Amino acid sequence: MNERIRELLNQMASLDDELRSALHEQEQRVAFQIKGKRVEFEQSVKEAHRRLKTGVFRWLLTGRPLNYLTAPVIYSMGVPLLMLDLCVSFYQAVCFPIYRMARVRRADYFIFDRQHLGYLNVIERFHCAYCAYANGLLAYATEIVARTEQYFCPIKHARKMLGTHGRYARFLAYGDAADYAARLEEFRHALEEKTP
Repeated sequence: MNERIRELLNQMASLDDELRSALHEQEQRVAFQIKGKRVEFEQSVKEAHRRLKTGVFRWLLTGRPLNYLTAPVIYSMGVPLLMLDLCVSFYQAVCFPIYRMARVRRADYFIFDRQHLGYLNVIERFHCAYCAYANGLLAYATEIVARTEQYFCPIKHARKMLGTHGRYARFLAYGDAADYAARLEEFRHALEEKTP
């Protein structure tokens, strides 16, 4: 990787960190604190949330009928999602220790905190939990597969690809064969578990 590309990637990482900090600062204005796994709002915010909450009966009456028709399709995806979860978790548990790769921390990807929002009714909270699980699982699985790709074939594709994972930008250029074996070992070494 040439120096200009490395510099741009470092700038992107820095901007990503800066954006994450700015978003976090904006979120802090909503007046909540995180205590362990619990999110606590100021009393005035809790009261405002309670006033804005739509009851289940009213929510069902005012909902879009097509949403009710598609609900079985949406929630039937739970079965393949659970299968994916079992498969990638099993794969990581068996293979990552063999490759001496650091495991992907599940807790970094599965965040269930929307139940603390007082303006959501029980159905909305269930929807949020389902979406949090599905999106968390896909991000978790993507990171497991991304580490696997880095271990076995950290080479970019010849054609531009949409939706690449975070590790892809640092992969080797397509067709760049110079010192491939040595550079592959560097990629593998970067994945190793760090012992304290």
